[in-house]
Amino acid sequence: MSVSKKITIFQVVAIFIICVFGAFQYSISNNQSEVVQDSLIEVIDSNGIKHNFDSIPQRVAIANTFTASAMRMIDVDPSVIVGVSGDFYDDELWPEFSETPIVQQSAHSEIDFEALFDSRPEIYLVFATNGMVDTGAIRDKLEPVGINVVALDFYKYDSLRDEFNVLADIFGKQDELQLLLDEFDQIESVVNERISNLNSSEKPLIVMEHHASLTRDPVVLTGTSQWTDMIEKAGGINHFAKLPGHTTHVDMEAILDADPDVIMFDGITFDIGFNAFDEEGKCQNHLDFIAERPGFDDLTAIQENRMFIMSGEFAGPMMIHGLPTLAKLLHPDLFDDFDSDSYLDSYFTKYHDIERKGLFVCEA
Repeated sequence: MSVSKKITIFQVVAIFIICVFGAFQYSISNNQSEVVQDSLIEVIDSNGIKHNFDSIPQRVAIANTFTASAMRMIDVDPSVIVGVSGDFYDDELWPEFSETPIVQQSAHSEIDFEALFDSRPEIYLVFATNGMVDTGAIRDKLEPVGINVVALDFYKYDSLRDEFNVLADIFGKQDELQLLLDEFDQIESVVNERISNLNSSEKPLIVMEHHASLTRDPVVLTGTSQWTDMIEKAGGINHFAKLPGHTTHVDMEAILDADPDVIMFDGITFDIGFNAFDEEGKCQNHLDFIAERPGFDDLTAIQENRMFIMSGEFAGPMMIHGLPTLAKLLHPDLFDDFDSDSYLDSYFTKYHDIERKGLFVCEA
């Protein structure tokens, strides 16, 4: 065989080997790429923003206690939290965060960017649709420097389960989530069994006022607020459900014309809830003020002493555990033998590892 033929054969063999090796390397690279892609955590938050993570985040900052409560409810390791807001002031309820750096004074205040950057979080969990939080502006400032801003509320019934699902996907807690959702289903079922046969005339007509209702024109919660779903699930009717917006001003005459059976208030700004006892009597002062509005003494709700203020916890991740309490307030005759407090007690002992204490409902 001539030398030129040998060289040609050698070249063909070499090219073949290179091609095979290249194909093999491509196959490995492609498979590895698929494995990496499959291992990515992909979630969509409540602003519709997609987030991808290569692994479970190990450094997380949180802006509000609602998110922290939700994390506890699906047993997320609190050691991943490296920054909190000043809302975690109660060391009895949040002992693990007593030494955690504060990255903003409250969930609604300006961010302390220096403190936040020093804590080096991978993600920052903030409210999605709270009117006092400019989530878009936060995202614009933090994502260019590598901090994922994941927006979740945990205070709206219609998105609560989806938001828990996002949280579970991020932290690998789907098994724990399923147990929680089963519990949610059980609580809702127990309440529904007692109110399912009510017709519309047997459901109390409710006006739900915002805590800002000390102004001349009352501020009411509408159908898009977090409260309307819970009112309906508890067997009530929100009279102003069809008005636009989350909250809106109404004339005093609109409430007088409605003649509600019940007047409710959200108690976010009142000193009630866990470890709070309204020691200054602000609840009663507020209820007295409402009862003394011109013409209100003729309202059914006032004459029958059916006004109450619900603590802020009822508008957060505790809302389903609080559903029996609301149902019993609206239908005392249907729930006279029902221990609604046991669900609140269970929420705190099971998910916060602490005995419930404090005033959670103020009644007229």
